[in-house]
Amino acid sequence: MTELEGKRILLGVTGGIAAYKTAEFARLLVKAGADVQVVMTAAAGGFITPATLQALSGKPVFTDMWDDRVPNNMGHIELSRGRDLILVAPATADFLAKLAHGLADDLLSTLCLARRCPLAVAPAMNVEMWSRAATQRNVVQLRADGVLVLGPASGEQACGETGLGRMLEAADLYAETVIALAPKILKGKRVLVTAGPTYEPIDTVRGITNRSSGKMGYAVAQAAAEAGAEVMLVSGQTALPSPAGVARIDVITAREMFDAVMTRAKQTDVFIAVAAVADYHVLEAKPHKIKRGDGNMNLELAPNPDILGKMAALPKPPFCVGFAAETENLKAYAQAKRSKKKIPLLAANLAQEAFGRDDNALTLFDDAGEHVLARAPKIVLARQLIAHIAKMLPRK
Repeated sequence: MTELEGKRILLGVTGGIAAYKTAEFARLLVKAGADVQVVMTAAAGGFITPATLQALSGKPVFTDMWDDRVPNNMGHIELSRGRDLILVAPATADFLAKLAHGLADDLLSTLCLARRCPLAVAPAMNVEMWSRAATQRNVVQLRADGVLVLGPASGEQACGETGLGRMLEAADLYAETVIALAPKILKGKRVLVTAGPTYEPIDTVRGITNRSSGKMGYAVAQAAAEAGAEVMLVSGQTALPSPAGVARIDVITAREMFDAVMTRAKQTDVFIAVAAVADYHVLEAKPHKIKRGDGNMNLELAPNPDILGKMAALPKPPFCVGFAAETENLKAYAQAKRSKKKIPLLAANLAQEAFGRDDNALTLFDDAGEHVLARAPKIVLARQLIAHIAKMLPRK
């Protein structure tokens, strides 16, 4: 079962060249098991045909206020009822202006005004149109009205100019849709997540690090964002893109990660330490490449700061969650680590079964005992972990 299985989404399409991306977006929604109903403006038909979106959605596409396929010709009422989300992609400057001022002169704008469900828009327009004061005023008003504004992105545009105004890619829109529809069990919470490996230089070309793809930490950050939290991700070097809705700080060494975390401690409600932090650093890293010799080379190592331990030991610590990657004696070592760090929750796994993989298995340890999360994709486990955290947080 996917995160959008059974979700009922009304996909609005207005007249912009980015409508070609909407076809792929509709395909992704349907593939995920969503019920997709498409409504187009007259101008949208100049860029993509209703037949295309009907084939992809598996449903008739509506464009006319007076379409007699809708009971009592009440398309603006009937089509919007029972929907979990209305998402307009692309949303032109003209359509944003309509929404901001409550205008309703066609089927799509009217059903947006008559809706009972959340509304999201994915702006798409020329960079100059996006930057105009009128457009920015409209976007501010839409956000104040509770409309979710997705994007736009920056890049090369169909007109040949470059800048803000590109509609998000289909995969990015899908990720934003998941966030929009997920239960907001961490709404109002500020979550700080560490992920990836740290790297401790020996010289300018060599270093000490831990094996970590960062996939589990990034999945946890994504799941927290889906749950409505304000998420900051402090990441070591990975090849992963930032999850949708997540702010990110890149670091290299354990000391840099420690500084980034501790400066944000007072603004954090939940701290989840997923990163594979190197326990030691080279005491005297060389500012040049060390040439190979014939004999042994000795390195003096000094301990790195204990990021999780320091955070948990603060006078008023956030809710701290640790991760432990062990190679043996999982239960004993995990319980010992949780006790030593004095944290309420620790997630543990066998390292050899998780490194570089897209799936994992976790065991959660808290005061109530053990909670086994069966092997599944890391994002599924991350969502289960976030749900467990939400249940443990104190209620106001």
